[in-house]
Amino acid sequence: MAKPMTKTQLVAALAEEMGSDKKTASAALDAVCALITREVSGGGAVTLPGVGKIYCRERPERQVRNPATGETFTKAADKVVKMTIAKALKDSVNG
Repeated sequence: MAKPMTKTQLVAALAEEMGSDKKTASAALDAVCALITREVSGGGAVTLPGVGKIYCRERPERQVRNPATGETFTKAADKVVKMTIAKALKDSVNG
């Protein structure tokens, strides 16, 4: 498996794709990340065309087990961030 792209590499590739400098690309990437964070943390969802949908899902209260001690306890309800991958991306990876 290849190593994941770092933010520096992503900014450089984005700058090249946009035909602009790295400072502009970095600002654009930060703005998109801030927008996604704000929308998802507020209970909304963000769809990135051709990539997927990022959303927040609530998990109910449930029984969990501590693997070290074997103790069972109740974990409070919480929220988790999920991502559904777009069919176009799946097809490009598999085909």
